[in-house]
Amino acid sequence: MKKMILACLLAAAPALVAAASGPAVPSFEVDLNNRAGLQRGARTFVNYCVSCHSAEFMRYARLAQDLGLTPEQVQANMVFNGGDANQVMRVAMRPKDGAAWFGQAPPDITLSARSRGADWLYAYMRSFYLDPSRPFGVNNTVFPNAAMPHVLASLQGTQELVDGHLTLTAPGALEPEEYDALVRDLVNFMVYMGEPAKLVRYGLGVKVLLFLLVFSGLAYLVKREYWRDVH
Repeated sequence: MKKMILACLLAAAPALVAAASGPAVPSFEVDLNNRAGLQRGARTFVNYCVSCHSAEFMRYARLAQDLGLTPEQVQANMVFNGGDANQVMRVAMRPKDGAAWFGQAPPDITLSARSRGADWLYAYMRSFYLDPSRPFGVNNTVFPNAAMPHVLASLQGTQELVDGHLTLTAPGALEPEEYDALVRDLVNFMVYMGEPAKLVRYGLGVKVLLFLLVFSGLAYLVKREYWRDVH
């Protein structure tokens, strides 16, 4: 029992430390039933993330099946490395090149939503700010001194840290509300990608609840009929 309690405390320690010392992060509501949003998130992911980060536990063909896309659509709009829709989301960048350019090789991010949490990812992608002291000219309030450049800067614009608050000083291609919506779709997709079976479980859960509802009604009718003869 003591070992179990210790293991639980150790597992919760990073989250407790982050809550105690890190900046507050907004609450993010995951919506895996929004198929159009997942499709938009997948589009953003392959256009802005896969150039550096791999997702080797996710296969394009599985993505097409779950998100209601055809293999042809995925092949034409998401597979840019000359492969086919049956391959996994593997980046063309070699680890040693990534380490040379960024200081460390960009990690695989298939499970980032499970390890970091959706709230953290949503806050992180909205919290880059101008910092000339950093190699890529930006820093992040959620993950200070992150090696990653702000790949969505052209969409969000430039933020600066003014009196401890993030302030948009140069607009991007999207309005702030549009950029937040794009990040929500991206994070939703990353949550799905971390555990695609969630979509199956959600669909099965609805069917099970409907079955139990019908079965309970039938069981009640049988029970009432049975006790009518007893009395």
